[in-house]
Amino acid sequence: MASVLVVEDDQFVRSALIRHLTEASHTVRSVGTALEALREVAHHRFDVVVLDLGLPDLDGAEALKMLRGVTDVPVIIATARDDEAEIVRLLNDGADDYLTKPFSVEHLSARIAAVLRRARGAGEVAPGAVVRVGGLAVDPLRRQAELDGRSLDLTRREFDLLVFLARRPGVVVPRRELLAEVWQQAYGDDQTIDVHLSWLRHKLGETAANPRYLHTLRGVGVKLEPPR
Repeated sequence: MASVLVVEDDQFVRSALIRHLTEASHTVRSVGTALEALREVAHHRFDVVVLDLGLPDLDGAEALKMLRGVTDVPVIIATARDDEAEIVRLLNDGADDYLTKPFSVEHLSARIAAVLRRARGAGEVAPGAVVRVGGLAVDPLRRQAELDGRSLDLTRREFDLLVFLARRPGVVVPRRELLAEVWQQAYGDDQTIDVHLSWLRHKLGETAANPRYLHTLRGVGVKLEPPR
């Protein structure tokens, strides 16, 4: 599945994460300090780092900045702090996602899967390449979209949402990921996404009850795929 570095000084928490992530078929290495984490990423390739903020030698926020100086590996912050301003700052400093303790291992596994989809999906399509899904053709550079040869008149946000989903055909994208990547928000109202999806569906000639391209999985997320 994935190569995961767990940076956590609490031995009990660390052991539990190692055990459950290994059971989920991930390859796991672990350390208890920021400096050990820096040595690990310098000598080993990881798919994702789970970084605790309360480390004994260096605050996790500083450790994040140092990690970003040597690697672009996705980083999920694990924190007992729930201050919104700090979480936003961490995301702006390069964190890819965050979890507030206590959290379930199932929740962490879902976040790891989402981060990996985003990281791997970004490499599958060149940033400026025309994306084609069924009769949809989306040109990110020219910011133009066509459906069956007909030009679509989309707002900026509708276009950004369409591009993000079209680059991941068939992949269910969680709502939190849409907020973070399309709206650039750590928090938000699901209604914002629902409204834009409704407008986009209308312009694609479909409805939520009779979808062709856009499919919502209740409680999970959204995916775009070609009509069957």
